[in-house]
Amino acid sequence: MEEGTSKSPSNCASTVDHGDADPFQWDTREDCQVRQILDRIADKWSLLVIALLENRRLRFTELRREIDGVSQRMLTVTLRSLERDGLVKRTVHPVVPPRVEYELTSLGRTLHTTIQSLVTWTEEHQEEIAQARTAYDTRATEAAAATTS
Repeated sequence: MEEGTSKSPSNCASTVDHGDADPFQWDTREDCQVRQILDRIADKWSLLVIALLENRRLRFTELRREIDGVSQRMLTVTLRSLERDGLVKRTVHPVVPPRVEYELTSLGRTLHTTIQSLVTWTEEHQEEIAQARTAYDTRATEAAAATTS
């Protein structure tokens, strides 16, 4: 560990805006809790689970059916991590065979609101992004052609 650093999460760089535009607004050390939380909630499977659990409870098999491409193992790992972080509540009903349901906690619902804002922004700007991608791809193709001729 470098001198002057600590494993304490309080030593992560602050995300509070102090007027300076710092592109490294969270600490890149693996022990930074802000980074760990962002890694968890920005994971594609986590985003999909949180979106699907909006205002409803779902069983594992229902979630797996709804999320195209997720393996049983990945869904299990994702749900356990979200439960550990307090975003998802797991309820086991005492029946045979056991019935397990998942739902967002109140903390998870606040995150869903934030995710919905991101989805709304994406929908509003998808055409601009598509145009930027096309322009970039055209420039890259032209540059590649220029270097081979």
